[in-house]
Amino acid sequence: MSQSLNQLEERLQYRFHDAELLCQALTHRSHSAANNERLEFLGDSILNCSVAAILFRRYGKLDEGDLSRVRANLVKQQSLYEIAQTLGVSDFLRLGEGELKSGGFRRPSILADTLEALFGAMYLDGGFEKAYAVIERLYTPVLEHVDPKTLGKDAKTLLQEYLQGHKIALPQYTVIATHGAAHNQQFEVECTVPKLDIKVGGSGASRRAAEQAAAKKALEEVQKMPALAKPKAEKSAKAAKKRAAKAAASEAKKAGQGGQLTVASQTESKDVKESREPKDARDAAAGATTAPAMTASSHNAPRNAAASTEKSAEKPTDKADAAKQPPAAA
Repeated sequence: MSQSLNQLEERLQYRFHDAELLCQALTHRSHSAANNERLEFLGDSILNCSVAAILFRRYGKLDEGDLSRVRANLVKQQSLYEIAQTLGVSDFLRLGEGELKSGGFRRPSILADTLEALFGAMYLDGGFEKAYAVIERLYTPVLEHVDPKTLGKDAKTLLQEYLQGHKIALPQYTVIATHGAAHNQQFEVECTVPKLDIKVGGSGASRRAAEQAAAKKALEEVQKMPALAKPKAEKSAKAAKKRAAKAAASEAKKAGQGGQLTVASQTESKDVKESREPKDARDAAAGATTAPAMTASSHNAPRNAAASTEKSAEKPTDKADAAKQPPAAA
């Protein structure tokens, strides 16, 4: 038994310090009173918290509703059962005689509960980080093959979303027949998508089950039609081409505006130059007119000065002559 438990530890990639915890996690209530039910309760919470943290870190764009939907599908019984089968947990179970005879080691509920009990035992033995590391390692391969946008959605929801995404009217479901007694009826439902000329049938123990079966077949038929994906691709290509043409036109417009600005600047400079030239010419002409006037004044200046000198010289002579004349008779 000890060798077997070592093999399980190797598959889990976790070594227990307390071997009793590992034994208890593998013990079903049909075997003894010291069973794994309490560890299962604890492990369920550890699993939910760990998967929530893994999804939160892995899918940064998923909202709260989608995260909850994906987590619910990863921690449900079927998912745990598949992981337990991968680990070979059924080889290490401790079951009572009744469960052994009825094939309890193959029962999905027992294997799923045991896996949760193992997570609880790891938490008690090594702490949350150790348990989280094991859970993350076990779920990484699962997440590689999971589409978070579709995981957990039933066939009717997926068909509806697919048709709405391509702007096609919703499918129609019609009960076409019922078989069997009232307590054990079998329903037959027909699902039609008129625009795509799809008409498929499904059966189930209830109307809802029959509708789901029909929706699954319809979805398979719809997804086989390349014509639905083609218009969308063409539309994207056309939009991209339109954006490219718009960008080119914008660049050309900017280049044209730049040329106009350059021509306008050159024209303005020329106008300014021409407007300034007449003023300079006028200034030059005015200077030329003023210069001769100043020259004429310069030439006249000596003549005026000589006249003043002569006049000044004449005045004393007159006075002298007046002095020589005799005074008039009284």
